[in-house]
Amino acid sequence: MTTPATLAEKLISRHLESGADMTPGEEIHLAVDQVLLQDATGTLTMLALEAMGLDRIRVDTACQYVDHNLLQADYRNRDDHVFLQTAAARFGMHFATPGTGVSHPVHMERLGVPGAVLAGSDSHTCAAGSLGMLGFGAGSVEIASVLAGEPLSIRMPEIMGIRLTGRLPAWVSAKDVILELLRRHSVKGGVGRILEYYGPGVETLTAMDRHVIANMGAELGATTSIFPSDEQTRRFLEDHGRGDAWVPLSADAEARYTHHDEIDLGALEPLIATPSSPDNVVPVREVAGTPVHQSYIGSSANPGYRDLAIAALMVRDRQVHPQVSFDLNPASRQVLTDLANEGLLTELLKCGGRLHQTGCNGCMGMGQVPATDQNSLRTTPRNFPGRSGIADDHVYLCSPETATAAALTGEITDPRALAERLGLEWPGAELRPREPAAEASALLPVLPPQQARRVEIRKGPNIADLPAIEPLTDTLSPETLLRLGDNVSTDTISPAGAEAMPYRSNVQAISQFCFRDVDPEYPNRGWATRDGAGHALVAGYNYGQGSSREHAVLAPRYLGLRLVLARSFARIHQQNLVNAGVLALTFADPADYERLEAGDVLTVHDVHGQVDAGAEVMVEVPAKGLSIAARHGMSARQREIFHAGGLINWLQARVATA
Repeated sequence: MTTPATLAEKLISRHLESGADMTPGEEIHLAVDQVLLQDATGTLTMLALEAMGLDRIRVDTACQYVDHNLLQADYRNRDDHVFLQTAAARFGMHFATPGTGVSHPVHMERLGVPGAVLAGSDSHTCAAGSLGMLGFGAGSVEIASVLAGEPLSIRMPEIMGIRLTGRLPAWVSAKDVILELLRRHSVKGGVGRILEYYGPGVETLTAMDRHVIANMGAELGATTSIFPSDEQTRRFLEDHGRGDAWVPLSADAEARYTHHDEIDLGALEPLIATPSSPDNVVPVREVAGTPVHQSYIGSSANPGYRDLAIAALMVRDRQVHPQVSFDLNPASRQVLTDLANEGLLTELLKCGGRLHQTGCNGCMGMGQVPATDQNSLRTTPRNFPGRSGIADDHVYLCSPETATAAALTGEITDPRALAERLGLEWPGAELRPREPAAEASALLPVLPPQQARRVEIRKGPNIADLPAIEPLTDTLSPETLLRLGDNVSTDTISPAGAEAMPYRSNVQAISQFCFRDVDPEYPNRGWATRDGAGHALVAGYNYGQGSSREHAVLAPRYLGLRLVLARSFARIHQQNLVNAGVLALTFADPADYERLEAGDVLTVHDVHGQVDAGAEVMVEVPAKGLSIAARHGMSARQREIFHAGGLINWLQARVATA
């Protein structure tokens, strides 16, 4: 008799390579059907493909999107667009021109297929779970390896089942569902897990509602999230002219989950994440009356037509509060076109809304930066310190309904209370355009091989080759330059924003922004160690959470980083450290973290021998007479990569052999 399986287990089993079993915690290797790249990380992927000497990608479908760095204040961002377009054509990928939209919703619209495995150079690739796909975020170089034909290697997650019942009440939406999960489980609650949604409440959520929830599974630290493929999925694909891509998919009725939770959708109320973490969640009513100076709707976390349509209906025949900047970021050209065709874009503009390009924009500080000491309400996925583009920001995360209510009143307002006061009629849970403009977000086609080989990859003066990485020496004695706390994000390590991000194709230049809000002298102090013993970082729990951007590893590595010793790592960041040839260790006893401080010299003898001998690595602190046990957690494959000095070195040898 066949053992009942979860949907995630079914899809992993279909894509599993090397005949491995699915034991949680063990490394598995998955065949990848599709690859998604975005421009902030995709430039490094293209540079890695060049370094490997790849002729053409070896996956069925891939698309390079341009959604993060749309601001063309000088030549740098536009040069990168040209580089990415010519590289995508050369290597055999689709290309989404600037303004097409945010990668995740556009991929849903144009390319997503239920049952497929998607790998993406963005941590929010998990949003594909809304279509019954398995979407995994990874670092830029890891994605280059997948494009070169390697399987995607991950630790087999445990499966957490989340049973949904009931139906969302008026003025409560999908954002409140994921905020409730963050309230319950924190930004570390999904680490090592796939979040699988099932139950009768699922059928009441549209595909784009599910996108909101699956997208922000990344904020729980989850490996990915997944929903069944059902009638809602079919309706979405039909609305986008791709009904033939639909297949039904679900867990077996008797499937068993390692972890479990249940949410009665009907019992939820409007929620809000207060500064400065996505899990600082409270009911909106508890912070009602707090002044607001910016209200922002859009991003990959609330990308749907419905999210802006409900805002348009709330502001009809009204004006936003004069102190509020009401910023509107449609997530795809199709959503923008549909809003215009339905007359709703006019309502958003007449009320005083500010329309921005279809892209990520303010979500990662590329424009729409809030004012000094002013509160900003956003439907974005993250409110990490400084992510908005100003160091001391005050960013709240909420639903479009709550953001719009604040735009009208100038203060945090429960949308239910506003509706009662103004006599607003709730338009219902589902808002759809009458005639979706399915081709508005069209992608450039893939060139056939002979034509692709004639394409010249064009690089502007700001695009630099990736720095060479040498394997670590067999004895390390780096000084600890920084001792960091818990939940340090990649935004803290390598900031986003309009000042730093134009250098994403230039690791050498972007390294000068590393840890600027922690220690502005870190780049200079790190550089001083580069040609000597290098340096180390010590961190608390969940080090490297957030974005998958590999700059947060490659830039410190370029400055001399050799060793990171942490209580725990975020999944993608730990893999990126291995891929850059950095020794990433966790304390065997987390209490040992308290024994270390900045300035300590950490010594590791017989580095490569210890790594091969087992999971434990001994770290000495000679000045304190300490011997600290640590663990590397590397698989056999990862050990090979580490010994080679990183993934590019390892791949170059494999591609040459192939």
